[in-house]
Amino acid sequence: MTGQSAVLRALRKPRGTAPQGFGKTKRRDRWAAYPIVQGVLFTICATYLLVSGVIWEPLFHTGYEADGYLSPLFSPLILFPNMPSWLSPGLLILWIPIGFRATCYYYRKAYYRFYFADPPGCAVGEPTIHRRFALENAFPFILQNLHRYAMYLAFIPLFFLWIDVIRAFGNWDAAGVAHPRIGLGGVLFLVNTTLLTGYSLSCHSLRHVIGGRIDCFSCTRARRIRHTLWERLTDLNRNHMWWAWTSLVTVTLADLYVRLLVTGVLTDPAIRF
Repeated sequence: MTGQSAVLRALRKPRGTAPQGFGKTKRRDRWAAYPIVQGVLFTICATYLLVSGVIWEPLFHTGYEADGYLSPLFSPLILFPNMPSWLSPGLLILWIPIGFRATCYYYRKAYYRFYFADPPGCAVGEPTIHRRFALENAFPFILQNLHRYAMYLAFIPLFFLWIDVIRAFGNWDAAGVAHPRIGLGGVLFLVNTTLLTGYSLSCHSLRHVIGGRIDCFSCTRARRIRHTLWERLTDLNRNHMWWAWTSLVTVTLADLYVRLLVTGVLTDPAIRF
């Protein structure tokens, strides 16, 4: 039985063709640069977003809305009577985008490399101990299979973010009257929501939902339409990595901008009509 288990473990994680041993490779380029830079950037953004959306407000009560700008981490804003002081409204919505990104096919590749060195790079040896890992065949990584459902949910907060963009250029007062403006915050919100939309639409799962499991794209009118949509999503999907990183940076900057407005560190420069 012991020998059989060893064989099953070996089959579960193929050795591949990379040299054995952590960091061993025949590559002569600076292969470690990308994982290191990506790991640092991801850690900074993810840590800030987690603290700002979940911890910051219950501890300091600094506010998450200023001058008609609502932080994207709190949109849609969910409040209910007698909400516990320790519960951040951001937590009620953040689990959706967090789940979407954490299970993203591209982000899996990225954080497997810079957090687990599994592998640290293409054609680069990984730690020998990894041969014992079941990875996505066991908990918690098996939850990655929920990615498609997280994608469906991700379009809910995205819809409200576009509403926030419209409101950012209107600045409605308490009487419900809009005062048009073009502010730096509105431009930042527009860029951020556009990039988040590109990230969502370039999702591998969405591309499969639209064009997968079809043997003949030209057989019916409906399938021809689906093929056209699949081609457009494929164009976006080719730059999925770019959408992933730029949207992560801009959502961080958008929240930081609102926080600086709330604390009075910055004043929103705007052209008002």
